Amino acid sequence: MHDHIFNNYTAKDRGNLIGLLQDVQEIYGYLPEIAMQDIADFLDMPLSGIYGVATFYNQFRLTPLGKNIIRVCRGTACHVKGSNDVLTALEIELGVNAGETTRDKLFTLETVACIGACSIAPVININEEYYGRLAVKEIPKIINKYKREAKALEKSTQESENKNASVK
Repeated sequence: MHDHIFNNYTAKDRGNLIGLLQDVQEIYGYLPEIAMQDIADFLDMPLSGIYGVATFYNQFRLTPLGKNIIRVCRGTACHVKGSNDVLTALEIELGVNAGETTRDKLFTLETVACIGACSIAPVININEEYYGRLAVKEIPKIINKYKREAKALEKSTQESENKNASVK
């Protein structure tokens, strides 16, 4: 149960639904099914009503995000400079469509109306890093950088765990 979240809300008050969804998503990064069932029980609402609201607003996610969030700008300047080709190249490189997460949970690919970096169009944002004046041929190199970083982190974590296990 999610009592630590529900303590801030009144039971059966359906006006609390969006706040509850936001709080749950802030904790998990998305809306797990069990949490939505808990909300439905708490508010005395059918689960279908919770899903209806969660799917209506695009701020809510029903699946976890990848470790690296790639945002492709689709604003006017980026569109004119070829952001559609950049998006297509990313979809091919990652094997997912916009709005999806890779099976390994390493990347989530999103489109945004405007990143606000029109002077370097076309532009993408990965986590907090911007890549501007982007050419399609650069996509594999950029993606491989994040894959290498993930592998290095995984290797370092495994070595640390092995070291800790051998000390015990």
